[in-house]
Amino acid sequence: MKELLSIEWLKLKSYRTFWILTGFFALLLPLWNYGISNGIVQLGGGKGGINLFSQAYSFSYVWENLGFWSSIFVVFLSILVIIITTNEYQFRTNRQNVIDGWSRLQFYHAKWYIVFVLSLLTTAYVFLVGFVFGAVNGSISDFPGHIIKLFYVFVLSLNYYAFSLLLSIFFKRSGITIGIFFLYSMIIESFLKFLINWKLDFHAGDFLPLQCSDELLPFPILDIVKALAKIEASPSPLPYVIASFVWIAIYYFVGRSKLLKSDW
Repeated sequence: MKELLSIEWLKLKSYRTFWILTGFFALLLPLWNYGISNGIVQLGGGKGGINLFSQAYSFSYVWENLGFWSSIFVVFLSILVIIITTNEYQFRTNRQNVIDGWSRLQFYHAKWYIVFVLSLLTTAYVFLVGFVFGAVNGSISDFPGHIIKLFYVFVLSLNYYAFSLLLSIFFKRSGITIGIFFLYSMIIESFLKFLINWKLDFHAGDFLPLQCSDELLPFPILDIVKALAKIEASPSPLPYVIASFVWIAIYYFVGRSKLLKSDW
Protein backbone atom coordinates (compact mmCIF):
# COMPACT_ATOMS: atom_id res chain seq x y z
CA MET A 1 0.00 0.00 0.00
CA LYS A 2 2.73 2.46 0.96
CA GLU A 3 4.61 1.85 -2.30
CA LEU A 4 1.50 2.31 -4.42
CA LEU A 5 0.57 5.50 -2.60
CA SER A 6 4.06 6.91 -2.98
CA ILE A 7 3.91 6.36 -6.74
CA GLU A 8 0.47 7.97 -6.93
CA TRP A 9 1.80 10.92 -4.94
CA LEU A 10 4.62 11.37 -7.46
CA LYS A 11 1.95 11.71 -10.14
CA LEU A 12 -0.12 14.20 -8.15
CA LYS A 13 2.34 16.52 -6.43
CA SER A 14 3.24 18.43 -9.61
CA TYR A 15 -0.25 18.24 -11.11
CA ARG A 16 -1.81 21.71 -11.13
CA THR A 17 -5.42 20.51 -11.25
CA PHE A 18 -4.86 18.55 -8.04
CA TRP A 19 -3.81 21.69 -6.18
CA ILE A 20 -6.56 23.82 -7.72
CA LEU A 21 -9.41 21.48 -6.78
CA THR A 22 -8.09 20.70 -3.31
CA GLY A 23 -7.50 24.43 -2.86
CA PHE A 24 -11.10 25.20 -3.77
CA PHE A 25 -12.31 22.75 -1.14
CA ALA A 26 -9.84 23.95 1.51
CA LEU A 27 -10.65 27.64 0.96
CA LEU A 28 -14.36 27.61 0.22
CA LEU A 29 -15.42 25.42 3.15
CA PRO A 30 -14.19 27.78 5.91
CA LEU A 31 -14.97 30.97 3.94
CA TRP A 32 -18.54 29.90 3.23
CA ASN A 33 -19.12 28.94 6.85
CA TYR A 34 -17.49 32.14 8.06
CA GLY A 35 -19.98 34.10 5.99
CA ILE A 36 -22.90 32.09 7.37
CA SER A 37 -21.70 32.44 10.95
CA ASN A 38 -21.63 36.21 10.43
CA GLY A 39 -25.23 36.40 9.25
CA ILE A 40 -25.11 36.02 5.46
CA VAL A 41 -28.24 33.87 5.80
CA GLN A 42 -30.87 35.55 7.97
CA LEU A 43 -34.55 36.39 8.23
CA GLY A 44 -35.20 40.02 7.44
CA GLY A 45 -32.71 42.57 6.23
CA GLY A 46 -30.50 45.10 7.90
CA LYS A 47 -29.51 45.15 11.54
CA GLY A 48 -32.84 43.76 12.65
CA GLY A 49 -32.42 40.51 10.74
CA ILE A 50 -32.34 37.21 12.60
CA ASN A 51 -29.28 35.06 12.02
CA LEU A 52 -30.71 31.59 11.35
CA PHE A 53 -27.37 29.97 12.20
CA SER A 54 -26.50 31.90 15.36
CA GLN A 55 -26.30 28.65 17.35
CA ALA A 56 -24.89 26.51 14.56
CA TYR A 57 -21.19 27.08 15.24
CA SER A 58 -20.94 26.19 18.90
CA PHE A 59 -19.78 22.66 19.69
CA SER A 60 -23.42 21.66 20.12
CA TYR A 61 -24.09 21.91 16.37
CA VAL A 62 -20.85 22.73 14.56
CA TRP A 63 -20.24 19.17 13.37
CA GLU A 64 -23.75 18.85 11.91
CA ASN A 65 -23.42 22.22 10.20
CA LEU A 66 -19.96 21.68 8.74
CA GLY A 67 -20.90 18.14 7.78
CA PHE A 68 -23.82 19.36 5.70
CA TRP A 69 -21.78 21.97 3.84
CA SER A 70 -18.94 19.50 3.39
CA SER A 71 -21.38 17.20 1.60
CA ILE A 72 -21.69 19.93 -1.03
CA PHE A 73 -18.04 20.89 -1.33
CA VAL A 74 -16.82 17.29 -1.65
CA VAL A 75 -17.96 17.65 -5.26
CA PHE A 76 -14.61 19.35 -5.96
CA LEU A 77 -12.69 16.31 -4.74
CA SER A 78 -15.08 13.94 -6.51
CA ILE A 79 -14.19 15.72 -9.75
CA LEU A 80 -10.53 15.35 -8.82
CA VAL A 81 -10.93 11.57 -8.45
CA ILE A 82 -12.57 11.47 -11.88
CA ILE A 83 -9.83 13.50 -13.54
CA ILE A 84 -6.85 11.64 -12.07
CA THR A 85 -8.43 8.29 -12.97
CA THR A 86 -9.61 9.11 -16.49
CA ASN A 87 -6.26 10.74 -17.26
CA GLU A 88 -4.68 7.31 -16.82
CA TYR A 89 -6.77 6.06 -19.74
CA GLN A 90 -6.51 9.16 -21.91
CA PHE A 91 -2.71 9.37 -21.63
CA ARG A 92 -2.21 5.56 -21.56
CA THR A 93 -0.29 5.70 -18.27
CA ASN A 94 -2.40 2.77 -17.05
CA ARG A 95 -0.69 0.62 -19.68
CA GLN A 96 2.70 2.02 -18.73
CA ASN A 97 2.08 0.99 -15.11
CA VAL A 98 1.49 -2.60 -16.24
CA ILE A 99 4.57 -2.52 -18.47
CA ASP A 100 6.54 -1.34 -15.44
CA GLY A 101 5.41 -4.37 -13.45
CA TRP A 102 2.04 -3.54 -11.90
CA SER A 103 -0.89 -5.90 -12.19
CA ARG A 104 -4.31 -4.55 -13.09
CA LEU A 105 -5.42 -5.06 -9.52
CA GLN A 106 -2.48 -3.03 -8.21
CA PHE A 107 -3.47 -0.20 -10.54
CA TYR A 108 -7.07 -0.47 -9.30
CA HIS A 109 -6.13 -0.65 -5.64
CA ALA A 110 -3.81 2.34 -5.99
CA LYS A 111 -6.83 4.42 -7.00
CA TRP A 112 -8.85 3.01 -4.11
CA TYR A 113 -6.05 3.96 -1.72
CA ILE A 114 -6.27 7.52 -3.08
CA VAL A 115 -10.03 7.47 -2.47
CA PHE A 116 -9.54 6.24 1.10
CA VAL A 117 -6.78 8.75 1.92
CA LEU A 118 -8.80 11.63 0.43
CA SER A 119 -11.73 10.61 2.63
CA LEU A 120 -9.51 10.60 5.73
CA LEU A 121 -8.01 13.98 4.83
CA THR A 122 -11.46 15.44 4.17
CA THR A 123 -12.60 14.28 7.61
CA ALA A 124 -9.46 15.59 9.32
CA TYR A 125 -9.84 18.98 7.64
CA VAL A 126 -13.51 19.25 8.64
CA PHE A 127 -12.43 18.46 12.21
CA LEU A 128 -9.80 21.22 12.12
CA VAL A 129 -12.22 23.79 10.72
CA GLY A 130 -14.96 22.69 13.12
CA PHE A 131 -12.69 22.90 16.13
CA VAL A 132 -11.70 26.48 15.25
CA PHE A 133 -15.30 27.57 14.68
CA GLY A 134 -16.50 25.80 17.83
CA ALA A 135 -13.79 27.37 19.98
CA VAL A 136 -14.46 30.86 18.59
CA ASN A 137 -18.27 30.71 18.75
CA GLY A 138 -18.81 28.70 21.93
CA SER A 139 -17.19 27.31 25.02
CA ILE A 140 -14.29 24.87 24.71
CA SER A 141 -15.82 23.03 27.67
CA ASP A 142 -18.62 21.88 25.32
CA PHE A 143 -16.12 19.99 23.14
CA PRO A 144 -16.52 17.50 21.50
CA GLY A 145 -20.30 17.87 21.08
CA HIS A 146 -21.91 15.58 18.50
CA ILE A 147 -18.55 14.58 17.06
CA ILE A 148 -20.03 11.34 15.69
CA LYS A 149 -21.01 13.52 12.74
CA LEU A 150 -17.35 13.50 11.70
CA PHE A 151 -17.65 9.77 11.11
CA TYR A 152 -20.61 10.51 8.85
CA VAL A 153 -18.44 12.99 6.95
CA PHE A 154 -15.95 10.17 6.37
CA VAL A 155 -18.71 7.80 5.21
CA LEU A 156 -20.17 10.37 2.84
CA SER A 157 -16.76 11.33 1.43
CA LEU A 158 -15.81 7.70 0.86
CA ASN A 159 -19.16 7.06 -0.84
CA TYR A 160 -18.87 10.05 -3.20
CA TYR A 161 -15.22 9.45 -4.11
CA ALA A 162 -15.72 5.72 -4.62
CA PHE A 163 -18.77 6.40 -6.81
CA SER A 164 -16.68 8.83 -8.86
CA LEU A 165 -13.98 6.18 -9.25
CA LEU A 166 -16.54 3.63 -10.45
CA LEU A 167 -17.87 6.03 -13.09
CA SER A 168 -14.30 6.74 -14.21
CA ILE A 169 -13.57 3.03 -14.68
CA PHE A 170 -16.66 2.66 -16.85
CA PHE A 171 -16.54 5.79 -19.01
CA LYS A 172 -12.80 6.57 -19.08
CA ARG A 173 -13.23 10.13 -20.41
CA SER A 174 -13.17 13.02 -17.97
CA GLY A 175 -15.75 15.24 -19.68
CA ILE A 176 -18.32 12.46 -20.12
CA THR A 177 -17.73 11.11 -16.61
CA ILE A 178 -18.04 14.50 -14.91
CA GLY A 179 -21.23 15.18 -16.87
CA ILE A 180 -22.73 11.84 -15.83
CA PHE A 181 -21.68 12.42 -12.22
CA PHE A 182 -23.48 15.78 -12.07
CA LEU A 183 -26.48 14.49 -14.00
CA TYR A 184 -26.94 11.56 -11.65
CA SER A 185 -26.06 13.23 -8.33
CA MET A 186 -28.07 16.42 -8.88
CA ILE A 187 -30.99 15.39 -11.07
CA ILE A 188 -31.53 11.67 -11.62
CA GLU A 189 -31.12 10.52 -8.03
CA SER A 190 -33.31 13.34 -6.68
CA PHE A 191 -36.03 12.42 -9.15
CA LEU A 192 -35.74 8.71 -8.33
CA LYS A 193 -35.86 9.43 -4.60
CA PHE A 194 -39.04 11.48 -4.99
CA LEU A 195 -40.67 8.90 -7.27
CA ILE A 196 -39.80 5.89 -5.10
CA ASN A 197 -40.82 7.56 -1.83
CA TRP A 198 -44.06 8.73 -3.44
CA LYS A 199 -44.92 5.25 -4.67
CA LEU A 200 -43.93 3.36 -1.52
CA ASP A 201 -44.90 3.82 2.13
CA PHE A 202 -41.35 2.86 3.10
CA HIS A 203 -38.87 5.57 2.10
CA ALA A 204 -36.73 3.25 0.01
CA GLY A 205 -35.60 6.22 -2.07
CA ASP A 206 -33.52 7.39 0.89
CA PHE A 207 -31.28 4.36 0.35
CA LEU A 208 -30.16 5.17 -3.19
CA PRO A 209 -26.35 5.16 -3.69
CA LEU A 210 -25.49 8.75 -2.76
CA GLN A 211 -28.71 9.68 -1.01
CA CYS A 212 -28.13 7.21 1.84
CA SER A 213 -25.01 9.16 2.81
CA ASP A 214 -26.71 12.52 2.33
CA GLU A 215 -29.35 11.40 4.83
CA LEU A 216 -26.62 11.21 7.49
CA LEU A 217 -25.98 14.96 7.22
CA PRO A 218 -29.31 16.76 6.65
CA PHE A 219 -29.72 20.53 6.45
CA PRO A 220 -28.53 21.62 9.93
CA ILE A 221 -31.23 24.16 10.71
CA LEU A 222 -33.79 21.33 10.75
CA ASP A 223 -32.06 19.68 13.70
CA ILE A 224 -31.75 23.03 15.50
CA VAL A 225 -35.46 23.78 15.03
CA LYS A 226 -36.38 20.26 16.21
CA ALA A 227 -34.24 20.66 19.31
CA LEU A 228 -35.70 24.08 20.15
CA ALA A 229 -39.26 22.87 19.53
CA LYS A 230 -38.58 19.60 21.42
CA ILE A 231 -39.71 17.57 18.42
CA GLU A 232 -38.89 13.87 18.34
CA ALA A 233 -35.39 13.18 17.05
CA SER A 234 -34.76 11.84 13.55
CA PRO A 235 -34.63 8.07 12.93
CA SER A 236 -31.44 6.18 13.73
CA PRO A 237 -28.66 6.86 11.21
CA LEU A 238 -27.39 3.27 11.47
CA PRO A 239 -29.38 1.98 8.45
CA TYR A 240 -27.93 4.78 6.32
CA VAL A 241 -24.39 3.98 7.48
CA ILE A 242 -24.88 0.31 6.62
CA ALA A 243 -26.43 1.16 3.26
CA SER A 244 -23.52 3.48 2.45
CA PHE A 245 -20.95 0.77 3.12
CA VAL A 246 -22.97 -1.75 1.12
CA TRP A 247 -22.95 0.61 -1.85
CA ILE A 248 -19.21 1.25 -1.43
CA ALA A 249 -18.60 -2.51 -1.50
CA ILE A 250 -20.74 -2.77 -4.63
CA TYR A 251 -18.69 0.00 -6.30
CA TYR A 252 -15.50 -1.90 -5.47
CA PHE A 253 -16.57 -5.29 -6.82
CA VAL A 254 -18.36 -3.93 -9.90
CA GLY A 255 -15.37 -1.73 -10.76
CA ARG A 256 -12.96 -4.57 -10.16
CA SER A 257 -14.92 -6.89 -12.45
CA LYS A 258 -15.08 -4.21 -15.16
CA LEU A 259 -11.37 -3.48 -14.95
CA LEU A 260 -10.30 -7.13 -15.12
CA LYS A 261 -12.58 -7.96 -18.07
CA SER A 262 -12.21 -4.85 -20.24
CA ASP A 263 -9.56 -3.99 -22.77
CA TRP A 264 -7.04 -1.32 -21.88
